[in-house]
Amino acid sequence: MMATTAPERTEWTRSPKAHEALARHYAENPDKRPSHPHKFDTSRSDIYTENRWEPIFKEMRALGPLHYIPESPFGPYWSVVHHKAIQHVESLPELFSSSWEYGGITILERIEDEDVPEEERFELPMFIAMDRPKHTGQRRTVAPAFTPAEMKRLEENIRQRTGECLDNLSESEVFDWVHTVSIPLTTGMLAILFDFPWEDRDLLTFWSDWSGDTEVAMVREIDDMRRGIQREMAAYFQQLWNKRSNEEPGPDLISMMIHSPAMNQMSPQEFMGNLVLLIVGGNDTTRNTMSGIVHAFDRFPDQRKLFEDDPELIPNAVQECIRYQTPLKHMRRTCTEDTELFGEQVRKGDKVVLWYNSANRDEQVFEDAEKLDITRENARRHIAFGYGIHRCVGARLAELQLRVLLEEMHKRRMRVHVAGDVERVQANFVEGFRKLEVEVTRF
Repeated sequence: MMATTAPERTEWTRSPKAHEALARHYAENPDKRPSHPHKFDTSRSDIYTENRWEPIFKEMRALGPLHYIPESPFGPYWSVVHHKAIQHVESLPELFSSSWEYGGITILERIEDEDVPEEERFELPMFIAMDRPKHTGQRRTVAPAFTPAEMKRLEENIRQRTGECLDNLSESEVFDWVHTVSIPLTTGMLAILFDFPWEDRDLLTFWSDWSGDTEVAMVREIDDMRRGIQREMAAYFQQLWNKRSNEEPGPDLISMMIHSPAMNQMSPQEFMGNLVLLIVGGNDTTRNTMSGIVHAFDRFPDQRKLFEDDPELIPNAVQECIRYQTPLKHMRRTCTEDTELFGEQVRKGDKVVLWYNSANRDEQVFEDAEKLDITRENARRHIAFGYGIHRCVGARLAELQLRVLLEEMHKRRMRVHVAGDVERVQANFVEGFRKLEVEVTRF
């Protein structure tokens, strides 16, 4: 399927997976598990793994839009939990910075280690973690890959791959939807966007999980392994970059970067940072919503019946499922000067965390927000893709993949039941499923 050949090196690290390394670390060091003494510290991953986060945010929203958490494993931070309040913060990008130089877009603390040479600190600038004007130029470089015209061009391929995947599903046994459907479809899409060697496409999923896991990034004992894997990723893509530099411009993302004045002078760290952004943004989010749709339909069978009875609801169902799933729980900003925010004094340098999952459950915006409703009239008001200048550049592609999946499921009259283990991702950043055992019947 792919024309690109793999780089000369053929042995690349493929194990352990990020969550396996983290589980092993805590099994060997049970006393090092992070402590979360504050009841509103929603950086704790167990509330998401056990799916008991909604009541905590509901209580926070009832008390106000902004809450100060003085102590957490990620340091002190402000939590913004209302839909309108998050939009307000996002609309002030100069006051509330996304820049990696202040800490970037996740709740993680920036590592300040004077003993480590600058070239070894391994910080990964990416355009989502930049402020204007640099953000604008780099975003414009990759935006052509996600125009309506490009979506139309890609749809036939997406539909073909989705149909082939669904046609290969067994109706006689329980299987894991995550590894049989969600991962293959999204990894294949990434490989096409990058014109990535098809035989190595599983590396994209492996790198995505290591790069997007804030829990792993918090554990210093795993740093060497994480950085080693990311350096391998950098080496792989550098070889692709070198090859494409000698070729005519193509529609793939690497070629777009190479031939763009805004991006062709990037440092190796910046190049890799943008790759991490595009891989995590294009993989974790859509992958987990593909699983989230199936899980939500099983949890709300009345909504699954509506979908089965009326395929015209599919476009709105996609928006509602994205709202309900909210595949990235938070984004972080850093305050650049002392200011008053919703009656509170926020200081220069303070960490401000925008909880998208809470905003998409905001009762002031979404009636019966904790329920899936594929007829919801304002489902498109979700902010799962962010808001303002940093709104997800690949939103159209995510929506297209999800719409095609539902259309192809409906075409085959496919009903998917949860029929076994459900294991959620242990993370405060990505919302998703590690395992989702299901069985297929027909309606």
